[in-house]
Amino acid sequence: MGNNRIRPDFTGWIAERPIAHRGLHDKTKGIYENTLSAIGAAVEAGFAIEVDLHPSRDGVPMVFHDQTLDRLTAETGSMRQRSAAELGEIRIGGTRDTVPTLRQMLDRVGGRSGLVLELKGIAGADDGFVEAVLKTLSGYAGPVAIMSFNHWLIADARRLGAEIPVGLTAEGKDRLYPVHRRADEDYRPDFLSYGLDDLPNRFVSEFRQSGRPVITWTIRSLQDAAKSARYADQITFEGFDPRGD
Repeated sequence: MGNNRIRPDFTGWIAERPIAHRGLHDKTKGIYENTLSAIGAAVEAGFAIEVDLHPSRDGVPMVFHDQTLDRLTAETGSMRQRSAAELGEIRIGGTRDTVPTLRQMLDRVGGRSGLVLELKGIAGADDGFVEAVLKTLSGYAGPVAIMSFNHWLIADARRLGAEIPVGLTAEGKDRLYPVHRRADEDYRPDFLSYGLDDLPNRFVSEFRQSGRPVITWTIRSLQDAAKSARYADQITFEGFDPRGD
């Protein structure tokens, strides 16, 4: 990948602004995670945005975290067994928000906020997923990156020649150093998103020293943010205002 992968103009934006985890959601205000309402609220507040993606039954990238519909909707069962059109009719938390497509989210953001998209994989069931995401992102003018816990999805992004930052999402104490180190060697991720509870650790320290940005998850207080600042470059937050207002 070479030094171009750590150019500030390629990945620097990832560390510029706090990143709203699943959008700027607040159920007490009727704003649920990974909805267009949460995404719009983050844009208006001036935050970057992290959301989750799964493919629909017909291969359309959808903004949704869980494998099943049960937690957030009145429906049950696998969200991947529903078409994009069907998911677009399913209301989230009884609100007017429905499960949005990646395209709908891009149209809502319009390049005004940085987007960090976490691809949620299921082993053996992700053929065409990364390709569909990259195709949807083609021509989008705003700052955007993809990341995943699932190494096969990162491998697909590299194989397909993704021209946007590709990150590794990870967690774990130092005993997992060999696993993470091997992933770094195999895929050379452009940035790292790491669980706060497992900091500090050797892999994160070495990754950051390489000049590539590190973001943390999930930050839920100013105290968490202060800890993150000692070991990483930016936070992925929810449930509080990181500006201290």
